[in-house]
Amino acid sequence: MLHAYRNLFLGNAPHWYKLTIVGFLALNPLVLFLGGEHGATVAGWLILLQFIFTLAMALKCYPLQPGGLLALEAVLLGLTHPASVYQHTLTAFPIILLLIFMIAGIFFLKEMLVFCFTKLLLKVRSNLRLAFLFCLVPAVLAAFLDALTVLAVVITVALGFYEVYHKVASGKTQHDLHDSSVDENVGELHRSDLDAFRAVLRGLLMHAGAGTVLGGVMTPVGQPQNVLVAEQAGWNFIQFFFEVAPVALPVFVVGIATCLLIEHMKWFGYGTQLPPAVRNVLEAYDREQEARRTPRDVAVIVVQAITAVILVFSLAFHLAEVGLIGLLVIVLATAFTGVTDEQRLGKAFEAALPFTALIVVFFVIVAQIHDQHLFEPVVGWALHQSGELRAAIFYLASGLLSAVSDNVFVATIYITEVKAALLEGVITPEEFGRLAVAINTGTNIPSIATPNGQAALLFLLTSAVAPLIRLSYGRMVWMALPYTITLTLSGLWGVLYLL
Repeated sequence: MLHAYRNLFLGNAPHWYKLTIVGFLALNPLVLFLGGEHGATVAGWLILLQFIFTLAMALKCYPLQPGGLLALEAVLLGLTHPASVYQHTLTAFPIILLLIFMIAGIFFLKEMLVFCFTKLLLKVRSNLRLAFLFCLVPAVLAAFLDALTVLAVVITVALGFYEVYHKVASGKTQHDLHDSSVDENVGELHRSDLDAFRAVLRGLLMHAGAGTVLGGVMTPVGQPQNVLVAEQAGWNFIQFFFEVAPVALPVFVVGIATCLLIEHMKWFGYGTQLPPAVRNVLEAYDREQEARRTPRDVAVIVVQAITAVILVFSLAFHLAEVGLIGLLVIVLATAFTGVTDEQRLGKAFEAALPFTALIVVFFVIVAQIHDQHLFEPVVGWALHQSGELRAAIFYLASGLLSAVSDNVFVATIYITEVKAALLEGVITPEEFGRLAVAINTGTNIPSIATPNGQAALLFLLTSAVAPLIRLSYGRMVWMALPYTITLTLSGLWGVLYLL
């Protein structure tokens, strides 16, 4: 029975990871009760660092379970209280609405988005222009939709095209059953083209991921933490854009220039040309799909396009809370496309709900930080610096922590502490606005350094397409490196000189 329980605990996570979590859970009570008057502070810091560890090890085990156990222990040890957790959850309720309804809403616009990206990939023959568009289009979409959802659409397109060509390279027709993860049947004439195609898809997906960062920082809906920052600052959609523009717009220009430079110079794994043989196969497949498209399929795409226009209009004029606009999208995009059964509706919520549960677990840790005043010394030191340096410190500190943990988690901690400083009269409303922008841009921009820091990049790393195109964790970090350097430095310049 003990062996069975050991196997059940955290499922398929490595044995060393399971022992580490058990060690954490055993260590914390000892530190609390043996640490004297500083026991609660030390235990609070330990649980915070342990929780960050679970985020950093997200590929070993989804953080909800181990992080949830640590959060539960924090409550049981009296480091925070359920009422405090509930209050922080209420404060971040707009984020929960966004995650539940907006991501599900975009799920019902997928056919239209896939259609657009398919045409983009096949109509543009210059790899430089293609890289530019795969960076620009996701940036624009991420400003109005959700970065994770936008990248999910690009992943769907990439996976579909990879499977189409892999079948042909393996000597099969499009109607045959096929396992795209096995290269045994790929002919020698196709192997070099297949490797080149993998490199093309890696480059396009990473450009798209960078694009979601460039656009996602600009609006409240681009990233989940943006909603929280906007809510705490009292900014609507338009106000948010103009507040972050002094930093976000220069970063956008630098990001596009970085895309063009590394693609043209063929640095960091970019710049591979799509082989003509691969293009011919994909174009033939697209023509076949066009011939089979029915009036009903066309009507679905038209309805989804109209719904997308309504979505952009509603967000731009802040007609309702972002999450409620997502609910509007669900209603329109399903009522007029024949999606009425509960099973198909439920599938749209599968991607968002685990992350929503993790967000609520975040707020247990945030409540503990608040109740134990863990960040007060650091925040107090930063708040006592001069104006320009203060914002830069918040930008760099939130960016560094986001790169190794999670940007939603970090933004929640920092904006909560800064809002408390505002309410206590430590900073002025104008200074609060500067720091809110520094926190928002800091958690969005430098966090591109690792898949941990961006939910969209983590989704890419754990997707079905990543192993097929040989996109590992290390390769993602390497390919993100030029963006990390240029975007972080240009963002810091904007914080120092333009805010």
